[in-house]
Amino acid sequence: MGSLEALLSRLVPPLCAACGRGCRPAAILCTRCSRRLGEAEPLGGAGPAGLDRAWSAAAHEGVARDLVVALKFRRLLPAAGEMAARMARLAPPSVLSGTVVPVPTAPLRTLGRGFDPAAELAVALARLTGLEVSPCLARGGAGRQVGKRRGQRLGHPPRLRLRGEAPPSALLLDDVLTTGATLSACARALRKGGSIRVTAITFTRRL
Repeated sequence: MGSLEALLSRLVPPLCAACGRGCRPAAILCTRCSRRLGEAEPLGGAGPAGLDRAWSAAAHEGVARDLVVALKFRRLLPAAGEMAARMARLAPPSVLSGTVVPVPTAPLRTLGRGFDPAAELAVALARLTGLEVSPCLARGGAGRQVGKRRGQRLGHPPRLRLRGEAPPSALLLDDVLTTGATLSACARALRKGGSIRVTAITFTRRL
């Protein structure tokens, strides 16, 4: 099987998840896109209401945005590993602490995709950092935040509830931070359940 995969990689080289050009075997990004992603600056700050801190690996633009699209809408699951690697490498130790809690997708969205992007990121990040993962949040309804205006997102946040024990220190994880409405709803549910510290880490952030 290994020799067959090697032959196929020579005949049909892997394509960059961002630009679609050929790239090295087993690589997710080509050299140029990898360099461009490396030039992107992480973003920190107090974050949305209810959070003690929020940190994002890059702005939601360029190669970073392309990776999010590749994972969420093209189902390129290996992109989660590339995204988690950047988060693990650049996030400060004060962010990478506590129990990783993936922000859940609406059940129908997960069913349609066949996977949950935040859950994939959480598993990949935990593998790299040794942090524990607790999928203790559940999301109600079939609605989606993508495509909604800022006022709609803030005025009608998703319904989140606990389906397990809330960790004392929770590190919420999602792919994109937009208005923060979803993260705030998650933080409220966690704090009601007993979480004392709630921070957030996302791969990108819309500016």
